[in-house]
Amino acid sequence: MNSFYEKTEGEYQISTDPSKLNLEVIHKYLSQESYWANGIPFEKVKKSIEHSLCFGLYHHDEQVGFARLITDKTSFAYLADVFILEKERGKGLSKFLMATIQSHPELLSLRGWLLRTKDAHGLYEQFGWAKLTEEQLQRFMIRFNPDVYKN
Repeated sequence: MNSFYEKTEGEYQISTDPSKLNLEVIHKYLSQESYWANGIPFEKVKKSIEHSLCFGLYHHDEQVGFARLITDKTSFAYLADVFILEKERGKGLSKFLMATIQSHPELLSLRGWLLRTKDAHGLYEQFGWAKLTEEQLQRFMIRFNPDVYKN
């Protein structure tokens, strides 16, 4: 028995086993198709995966989706780089991915979760996420360099 978290739904499986991740698929999506990491170098993707709790989504053994959490597994998690490849969209896989992430035993007692999204608010709201209130916004600060991958 391994210590990785895995869930299966039909022909799809989600696993936190890092040896299953296809770094080429993940890098290609993030660097070429995503709006948030466009142009990111391969080595940056590799390093971010090495320092995160990653969830790979597979159809048989082919990677078709991904998400990663930056977390201490105690109080906080930042959800990042969530995607489903275009050819697999419309099958409820993003819901399967979110349900699996949020049911991970080591994450059940987290006090806070955070993410950034431009267009997937409806998905996350189904899982208890909400936009920051004005009061919450006043407590958060950000240091952001959107052109870091261009330099």
